[in-house]
Amino acid sequence: MLLYFSATGNGKYLADRLCEREPQEQKSITDCMRAGEFSFSDESSIGLIVPTYNFGPPSLVLEFLKNASFETPYLYLVASYGTTPGAIGAIMNRAIQGREIDAYYSVRMPDTWTPIFDLSTPEKVAKFTVTTEAQVNELLQKVGERHRNRGMRPRVPTFVADLIAQPIYNRIERKTRHFSVEDSCIGCGKCARNCPVSAITMENKKPVWVKEKCTLCLGCLHRCPVFAIQYGKHTKAHGQYVNHMRDTAR
Repeated sequence: MLLYFSATGNGKYLADRLCEREPQEQKSITDCMRAGEFSFSDESSIGLIVPTYNFGPPSLVLEFLKNASFETPYLYLVASYGTTPGAIGAIMNRAIQGREIDAYYSVRMPDTWTPIFDLSTPEKVAKFTVTTEAQVNELLQKVGERHRNRGMRPRVPTFVADLIAQPIYNRIERKTRHFSVEDSCIGCGKCARNCPVSAITMENKKPVWVKEKCTLCLGCLHRCPVFAIQYGKHTKAHGQYVNHMRDTAR
């Protein structure tokens, strides 16, 4: 069984690749949260596929883990990252009740945090994917062998995430006041329908953020068909990103 969080397609791509090696059930963590589904059992394995946000997991994933239970002989984590997976493994492991993660894997993929990272051209996206397929192939082999290890590589000390990176994420960056909508918005409502924490509603055919904080996946920005949603001052120049690696992989 695979439980994944995916805003722009990276996590879903990894889940699909794992299913190519070993066909199994896939479930979106967002859908599980909405349905109140927190108990999972699989006689073979359960994989958690999660992006790295400020050295840790998205807030929605952390909330999910604090309520979830896993019954399986092999529970593993796959973290996608742009610069480093930080302390995501340690943070997720301590959030899970009743057991520990058996293996930790990381895969470098485009960093969708476009307030900083420029993904405006295919060449700039490609800089993040030089090692992706090699890491995915290694992942498939080790998961197939039920490999076990003690922590994520590369990683940073957990205290750095706890004292610096995660507080910035939770206290500053997650605030929805940073979002804005341009006049080019066509009122399609895609952003509201797909927000994993229902932080957006449509008013007068325009998106309005009705929660003080969201999980900050930037799915609304990246999947807007006319790129009308921005976060801060720099995202317009840094482009949008949706994973198309299935079209070019292998």
